[in-house]
Amino acid sequence: MARLLTLLDVGFLFVGLVIVRHLNRRKDTVPLPPGPKKRFLLGNLLDMPTSKEWTTFAAWGGKWGNMVSVSVFGQQMIILNSAKTASDLLDKKGSIYSDRPRMEMGGELVGWKNTLVLVGYGERFRNYRRLFHQLIGSHDSMSQFNHVEEIETHKFLKRLLCSPQNLAEHVRRTAGAIILRISHGYTIKEDNDPFVHLANVATEQFSLSTSPGTFLVNLVPALRKLPDWLPGTGFKSTAREWAATLNEMIESPYQYVKDQMASGTAPPSFTSNLLEEPNLTPEQEFDIKWSAGSLYSGGADTTVSAIYAFFKAMAIYPDVAAAAQAEIDSVVGMDRLPSFSDRDDLPFVNALVLEVLRWHSVVPLSVPHVVTEDDIHDGYFIPKGSLVIANIWEMLHDPNVYSDPMSFNPQRFLGPNAEPDPRQACFGFGRRICPGRIMAEASIFISCVMTLAAFNISKYEENGQVIEPIVDQTTGTISHPVAFKCSIKPRSEKALALINAEV
Repeated sequence: MARLLTLLDVGFLFVGLVIVRHLNRRKDTVPLPPGPKKRFLLGNLLDMPTSKEWTTFAAWGGKWGNMVSVSVFGQQMIILNSAKTASDLLDKKGSIYSDRPRMEMGGELVGWKNTLVLVGYGERFRNYRRLFHQLIGSHDSMSQFNHVEEIETHKFLKRLLCSPQNLAEHVRRTAGAIILRISHGYTIKEDNDPFVHLANVATEQFSLSTSPGTFLVNLVPALRKLPDWLPGTGFKSTAREWAATLNEMIESPYQYVKDQMASGTAPPSFTSNLLEEPNLTPEQEFDIKWSAGSLYSGGADTTVSAIYAFFKAMAIYPDVAAAAQAEIDSVVGMDRLPSFSDRDDLPFVNALVLEVLRWHSVVPLSVPHVVTEDDIHDGYFIPKGSLVIANIWEMLHDPNVYSDPMSFNPQRFLGPNAEPDPRQACFGFGRRICPGRIMAEASIFISCVMTLAAFNISKYEENGQVIEPIVDQTTGTISHPVAFKCSIKPRSEKALALINAEV
């Protein structure tokens, strides 16, 4: 009986704390942003979507406006459906909108809290950003890796020629090859490379473990304290398995660099350059290891998604591909493959890259920001501790901003009435904007331009029937186009010779 009373007392205390917290959070009579009706204690728990959350959030935006307020067990969330509103809060008030939430599944249980994407706003965050900026923070600094990008993309063309049916696998291998050369000076094995495999598995697990609706423990952190034998706590064993994968992904390539340096054979890379500093403290080594892992994991999956979307778009929109190929032929000719030196002379191809970034939202919802002080914006109260989530998908598909937003049309970014640059939203906002965005753009550009110079891409035919690619994307923090088939063939004998030339 005493145990029952204790549990009841704890329950009543919890209810009381939630109510007091809710009442004290209001500033005078300033209301929270509007949103779906909240239920007692549960808030909007039953309203929260469990997949493709951005579409539900967009529907809420259509009903309640650019700022939508929801809560789960007292945890306030503010959904932003407008790029201007996101900029006003996350850019202009970045000093109080740049922290990260404590994400129980992905951050705490799996361990992604040590990577740049989830590390708290503080000294370690600033150290990571500084290290990134030194390496890939500008077009000039990034240009040192242009040769690596071109070589690995040429290898991609060769793989594509040999087995075009394995497009998705080739895209992943090439993205992994580029990022591992830059981050750890590692040259991948042609088949079944262990580091590429680790990155693929770990980043998929990151995407699922940090998605708002995938694991209930992210919305109800107290579930973490339940004993493992209770039904519904299977997420704990999943977290242990995923934590082991993450640890191996971080430690293995880092140890590779240290071994190479010890033997005097380490090529220049992000990690080796930083490890050459004398008298590094354990904390400095920790920052180098995890920032390198952040670069490796962050670049290994996001560009994969974008480049895969490019192939789908070219299959669906052959006129766009033909226009890009005409521009490439007129500027580059047919006697060599394009390079970064051609980039400034290819406005349509550059617009095509922008449209890839807009048409398929690689990160449909921003990783949540946390506001560290009470704020009032546009007449609405945003309490300290609120999670602020930018609905990037909606911002890039809003028909009030982009004409016919579901269509792939690079022309929208050309001419005197060009539509807004999607890079203002797709890479995030404020002090949490993606530090690898210049590298990502470079990888997407060189993949698009070299592929279009060498290959024709069209819809796949099977038994005389054309198979229409489905325009849809997967659930998760990092979202991929759903699988599709397409036909990939060399444009000409000259193109074939260029593909087969020595790298």
